[in-house]
Amino acid sequence: MIRFVSTASLLALLVLVLYLPSACPPQRFFDQLRIEARLNAEFWGTDHATRILARTLDFQTTTSKVSPVPSMNQAPSPSGVDAAVASEMAQVNHRLFNNPYFRSIDALLVLATYRLSALVEWFPVLLVLIVTILIDGFLVRLVRSKEFIQHKPEMFALSACAAIMAACATVLAFVLPVTIHPLALPFVPMAISIFVSRAVANFHRRG
Repeated sequence: MIRFVSTASLLALLVLVLYLPSACPPQRFFDQLRIEARLNAEFWGTDHATRILARTLDFQTTTSKVSPVPSMNQAPSPSGVDAAVASEMAQVNHRLFNNPYFRSIDALLVLATYRLSALVEWFPVLLVLIVTILIDGFLVRLVRSKEFIQHKPEMFALSACAAIMAACATVLAFVLPVTIHPLALPFVPMAISIFVSRAVANFHRRG
């Protein structure tokens, strides 16, 4: 059951993520980013909102360095036949990566990076809560094993499936061009950690 749910969730996530750039123009994602930037400025204040934007730019700079698309500025100076080949490859790259679909993908990734940066702003508080929830699951599992209480494989499977589906839904929500209030972001990792905690609590342990 867990394998089926994980496979189906990942396939559905892949299809939807690849479909979004064809259904939404790049400007739609950038407009959504501006809306959420204003919401973060109102919710967090100017300093926190600026830090979120700076973190987004840092992420974008890091990902551009590991991009598989070659940069002509970093290439050696071509000569002769190499110059003709380099010119043709540059035109191919331009036609391939500057069409509306790939521009929408870039805009989608920028929006997802911004939301991830906003979520990182919650980490000082969330880390304590997540660790507490996970420790609770391990303690429940330990107590049940000492009391010789039978584990519940059905609850383990349901909790694990719920955690997988919540994680996939989170990734999908990060790329959807719909408004997500800053206060809704911390509930995402907390929900996943609760499902993981229940899965751990119902996992079989001996001794």
